[in-house]
Amino acid sequence: MSMKAATNLLCRCNGQILHFRHLPFLSAYNFGRRSQSTNADFGKSTENDNGRKQAIFASLVGATCVAGAALYWKRNHTPVAHAAAEVENSYGALRPELPTYTLQDVSKHKTRDTGIWVTYKNAVYDITDYVASHPGGSKILLAAGGSMEPFWNMYGVHKQDSILQIAEQYRIGNITERVGSEVVSGDDPYAKEPVRSPILIPSSRKPFNAEPPSQLLAEKFLTPNDLFYVRNHLPVPTIDPLKYSLAIQGSQRGAVYSLAQLKKQFKKKSVAAVVQCAGNRRSEMVKIKSVKGLNWGMAAIGNAEWSGVVLNDLLKFSGIDLEGTEKKHLVFEGMDRGPEGAVYGASIPIELARALKDEIIVAYEMNGEEIPRDHGYPVRVIIPGVVGARQVKWLNKIYLSDEESECHWQRRDYKGFNSSVDWHNVDFDSSVAIMQLPIISAICDPPEGTELEEGAEEVTLRGYAWSGGGRAVVRVDVSADGGKTWQTADLHPNGQSPYRSWAWSLWEATVPLPQGAAARGGEVELVCKAVDIAYNVQPDSVEGIWNLRGVLSNAWHRVKVTAPPPSS
Repeated sequence: MSMKAATNLLCRCNGQILHFRHLPFLSAYNFGRRSQSTNADFGKSTENDNGRKQAIFASLVGATCVAGAALYWKRNHTPVAHAAAEVENSYGALRPELPTYTLQDVSKHKTRDTGIWVTYKNAVYDITDYVASHPGGSKILLAAGGSMEPFWNMYGVHKQDSILQIAEQYRIGNITERVGSEVVSGDDPYAKEPVRSPILIPSSRKPFNAEPPSQLLAEKFLTPNDLFYVRNHLPVPTIDPLKYSLAIQGSQRGAVYSLAQLKKQFKKKSVAAVVQCAGNRRSEMVKIKSVKGLNWGMAAIGNAEWSGVVLNDLLKFSGIDLEGTEKKHLVFEGMDRGPEGAVYGASIPIELARALKDEIIVAYEMNGEEIPRDHGYPVRVIIPGVVGARQVKWLNKIYLSDEESECHWQRRDYKGFNSSVDWHNVDFDSSVAIMQLPIISAICDPPEGTELEEGAEEVTLRGYAWSGGGRAVVRVDVSADGGKTWQTADLHPNGQSPYRSWAWSLWEATVPLPQGAAARGGEVELVCKAVDIAYNVQPDSVEGIWNLRGVLSNAWHRVKVTAPPPSS
């Protein structure tokens, strides 16, 4: 069977079109691409492996056909779901003839040199020899040294008999130890935190802050709720939706609304909009000089569809006219509290509130579902084009004021300074609070340290681009030689007005590697930069924009990969 024929069979098995780009642990998406990525630790495949690779590929073709049939019959015959559950339960069970390993044992095996181990239920697998043949490319390494279950739960098509049989071929042992939850005391303010996806990569536990793996970020225009980055400054409050209320202050009569009233009394509006942490990509500034803040990678950003009440409708109904007020700031307060009792709050200038009055959403839904607790359940404010720090979660008060919010994160944080200002000479009162964010882009795939396919002549890059203030991204440029030469990426339109563009744009580009890179087995520096409708462009270096808090990190995004030479 030819590669093309096999791929066609994979893609149209049993008449069902399967989108393998979204199945990182069983994907035909990268077959036939010279840019197929493997991790820098994979090493080189040998000719002796070819027969085994072909056998594995043939098995995967058959396995995927079974998967396609299962998907089809699941829609039409309920009993198949029960049969699939029985199949799934029969794998990953303890096998007394095999040795037992600990979580610590498994965690030490993440590279080609140490061996690449993964777990599923009570099973341990050594997939070192399989990784280079994996149809989904390097994404299987997201589970290296840990469990495949979180990823297989996302992509349930893997839980088919034929696929699980393939996994069992690499079985080396058992594991009975499970990742346990931290024991907390009853008086711990973090005792009632929500359950989070184990796929998220934490940068702190208390408060909980985490981002998804970069390779998953650019797979979908709307970021799934459980993969959306989490930024909490304080413990997550536990709120009874039946007792929830939102107070609007600033008119003579004032107003208080229950959650039910917000949903029933006002027309619902939806908007696709990015929320981004001011510290996104801070880890690049840390390489220049130490900063204070969470060590965010490039995934402290997400794009979701937010639904709720238009702010201006709510204020007008409450007797507040943004155009007529003489107040200077619109203030939002949440229900998350610090140990001293102070709540998280933020404000925006009244001029910005006027400009966005019909765009700001008092939201109670995220991607068509109730907003998750980590993201502000039951209600948060969404201010499109503005830094996430002003989009207050667990919202319970909105009011007009002559002064900006007194909250620490408004007055003494999330402000920009030049690179000569440090903690010994900083004056927070001399700078303005960050509002609309600058143009940014990032390469999501391949990730840093990837080893490309042997003899690769080109590489495919995928990522996101976004600009604050509603400015649409009009171009993304990519380079495979550190920025010496460029080509334009394919930009996926977000469907919004170029001057009221709140959502990100995903992009993709296949670029040739520098001549002789593979023959030399050398390091290749991939770069991307974006341009918005106002022709704002990202700065070329991090050094010039370094600041003591590591915010507004939007330099060209650089990713280093390795191009190994062909096998002799």
